Amino acid sequence: MPTLRDSGDMNLVTRIAALQDKTSFKELHWDGSIEDYLKIVRENPRVTRTAFQRIYDMILSHGKTEYIDNKKRLIRYHFFHDEPNGGRDAVYGLDVPLMKLVNVFKSAAQGYGTEKRVILLHGPVGSSKSTIVRLLKKGLEEYSRTPEGALYTFSRGCWRRSATMAARTARCSTPR
Repeated sequence: MPTLRDSGDMNLVTRIAALQDKTSFKELHWDGSIEDYLKIVRENPRVTRTAFQRIYDMILSHGKTEYIDNKKRLIRYHFFHDEPNGGRDAVYGLDVPLMKLVNVFKSAAQGYGTEKRVILLHGPVGSSKSTIVRLLKKGLEEYSRTPEGALYTFSRGCWRRSATMAARTARCSTPR
């Protein structure tokens, strides 16, 4: 029976290993004590933002363009152009509804009461409801990997930075 070494596929394993970035993995999978986490909070209080604050900051981090259309001031949020994916899920022509959606996130982020409501996207078939939700999901996953969007979770006696929106569960390597 041929083994991995006999078949010459060891080159594949070597190439996959070369793609692994240990530094970024350690940054994305930080774990530490409550004191370590509180030090991070003192240095950067933004890590304690609410979900609505994170979504609003994420959208704004991509930039925006203000323009006038029929004497009406409109804002085009670049987040919805889906530039990281080559525009595959880009949403065009819905600047007014997207402005209203972002305003809901903004008011919820500022604590004006909309944070206690469920956000329901409704509209006709093909009006980009699922695409908008997919963009928000992918955007949050990418944003959580940046220093500005870092997420921290508590797991089994230690604080850890989540690599994605779904918190990773593993044993804490720091002594209790």
